Amino acid sequence: MADVVVTAMPFTGHVVPVLQAAGALVAAGHRVRAYVGSAFAERARAAGAEPVRWERAPDYDERDLRATFPRTGRGGPRGLLANLEHVFVRTGDAQARDLLALWDRRPWDVLVADGLALGGGLASERLGAPWASLTVVPLALPSRDLPPPGLPLAAGRGRLGRARDALLRGAATAATRPVRRALRETRAALGLDPGAVRLDDQWVSPHLALALGVPALEEPRSDLPQQVHLVGAFPPAGGDRPLPDGWEEVLAGPRPVVHVTQGTFGTDPEDLLRPALEALGQRDVTVVATTGVEGRDRLPFPVPPGTLVADRLPYGRLLPRCDAVVTNGGWGGVLASLHHALPLVVAGADLDKPAVAARVARAGAGVDLRTGRPSAEAVGRAVDRVLAPRSAHRDGARRVAAQLAAHDTAAEVVALVGRLLAGGGPVLRAGDPWGR
Repeated sequence: MADVVVTAMPFTGHVVPVLQAAGALVAAGHRVRAYVGSAFAERARAAGAEPVRWERAPDYDERDLRATFPRTGRGGPRGLLANLEHVFVRTGDAQARDLLALWDRRPWDVLVADGLALGGGLASERLGAPWASLTVVPLALPSRDLPPPGLPLAAGRGRLGRARDALLRGAATAATRPVRRALRETRAALGLDPGAVRLDDQWVSPHLALALGVPALEEPRSDLPQQVHLVGAFPPAGGDRPLPDGWEEVLAGPRPVVHVTQGTFGTDPEDLLRPALEALGQRDVTVVATTGVEGRDRLPFPVPPGTLVADRLPYGRLLPRCDAVVTNGGWGGVLASLHHALPLVVAGADLDKPAVAARVARAGAGVDLRTGRPSAEAVGRAVDRVLAPRSAHRDGARRVAAQLAAHDTAAEVVALVGRLLAGGGPVLRAGDPWGR
C-alpha cells in the first residue's frame, strides 16, 4: 500500500475525474488524501479519500470566480490569459506551501495532480519527489506540427500552412508574456530556479503524464513527449443515483431525447439554454436541460411544455437514454457523451471550449457552432443534422466511442501510477498513439 496525494483545482470539471482516479487508487489498496477544496470534501470522502483543506491557497467558489479573482475575464483570449495568470499560476505558490505542510505532517509516496493545479508539480520539484499529472482538459502541449494550443484551428498543410502555424506560435509566446512572468515569480518565491521549466511544460509531469482523451480527438503530432499517455476517459459518474421521480418513464417514450447543458462554469442560461430550448420546443423531441448550478432547477424564462429541467443529473443514468447532446463544450461532458456514442452540437465560447468544439468537428462526431451564444435557428439546424437517420455525425461519435471503449481508464491509471511508484523515473509509453 502506498500513500498517495491527489490534487485538483476546485472546479467540478477538474475535481470529478481526479476523484475518480482517487477512487481507483483506493480500490487498489492505496491510502489517498485529496487536496481539492472544501466544496468537494464530501465527494472526496465518498471516493474513499481523506479531504485536505486549502489553507494558504484561496478556497474559492467556482460559481463566483470574480469574488476571489477580480481580474479574471470570461471571454476570448484575454479572458483565457487572465484566468491562467490569476487563477492557476499565481495561486501555485500558496498551493505548493499547503502541500509542503502536508508533507511535513506525513510524507507521501507519490502525488497525482490535476495538471492545472500548479502547486502539485511545484511542491514535488521542491521535494525532489516523483509526481504524475492528470490532464483533465484537452491536451495543451505545444507542437512543432500544430497551431498554438487553445486555438480552434487545424494544423496547416503545405509550406504556407506550416508557416502560418509557426507565426501563430510566435504570437502566442508574445501574448503569454504576463503569464510566463507570473510563473517565474511563483517559482522564485518557492526557491526554485525561475527559468528552469517553461510555462508549457509546467502543466505536465516529466515523470508521468496521464491525459484524458483518445487519438481521434487529437491531431497527430511527431513530438508528443514519451511520458504522455492517452488513457481514454472514466465512465460517466452517477450511475448508482436515480433520475428525478417520473423521468424514467418520460425518457423511455418514443421521441428522441436531447440533453442540453450549459456546463458547470459560465452558466448564464441566456448563452445556450434559451436558444436551444426555443429551437427544440419546435421539434418532436424530449428535452432534458441542466442549469449547472446546484439548487437551481428552474430557468428565468418560460420553457416549452414537457421540457425536463434540473440543476445537475447523474450522467451514468441520463446519457444511455439520450440520442444527442447540445453542450457548451466542457471536456468532461464531451467525453462522457462520446462514451455513449452520442453526436454533439457544441457552442464553445471561452477558455478551452472553442478548441473542444473544433476537436469534435474534426473527429466527425458533431457540429461546431463556432459561438457560445448561438441563435435558435443555428441550434435547430445542427440538431436536425445530428439526429438525421443517416447522420455522419452519429457514425463519427461511434468511432470515438470505440476508441474510448478500448480503454479501462481506472485500471490504466492504477497501473501507470504503480509503475511510477516502482521505478521513480519517467514512465514511457510504447509506440505512437496514432499508430504511425
